[in-house]
Amino acid sequence: MKTMTESKALSKLNKLKSKYREFVKTNYEYKAQDCQTCPTKGACCLDAHFVNVHITKLEAVAIRQTLEKLSVEKQIEIYKRTKETVAKYDLKTDGDTFAKTFACPLFEKGVGCLVHKDAKPAPCISHACYENREDLPPDELQEEIENQIERLNKKTYRYAWTRLSLPVYLVLLNPFAKNSESK
Repeated sequence: MKTMTESKALSKLNKLKSKYREFVKTNYEYKAQDCQTCPTKGACCLDAHFVNVHITKLEAVAIRQTLEKLSVEKQIEIYKRTKETVAKYDLKTDGDTFAKTFACPLFEKGVGCLVHKDAKPAPCISHACYENREDLPPDELQEEIENQIERLNKKTYRYAWTRLSLPVYLVLLNPFAKNSESK
């Protein structure tokens, strides 16, 4: 398999997700409730019985780069909250990681998703408050984008990095942790 630099893969990831975001927005989101008019803003992101977003290492790196645009103090606060999320919900790197749910540490009340514009994961792009199940984007669309992201991930890191829950990957790539895999 031909490899690719992380920088090039991140650029391709950004283009891929931008195209997906625009497709979902154009073809599905008009049927959903606008997040700005939701009476309980962030309820879907903070619902610990619902959220189970898994990402690749490449997506985690994109999230880390987005967070690097914030002040160091804010980044430290976010990574602390992420570590607390991993502990609170007993999130792991092994076992049935898809069986665990959590409240997303990247959502802040009054602000919203901290990575919404630049690094929002594919499952989050697919999700919105749809009243009718049939109005949601088909699962196959999300599966296809996730498969494309996985291929980019494998080309970048050469070996298969397991999809892990978003908080677990952020803890693993925490630039402020002593044992971080930050590079």
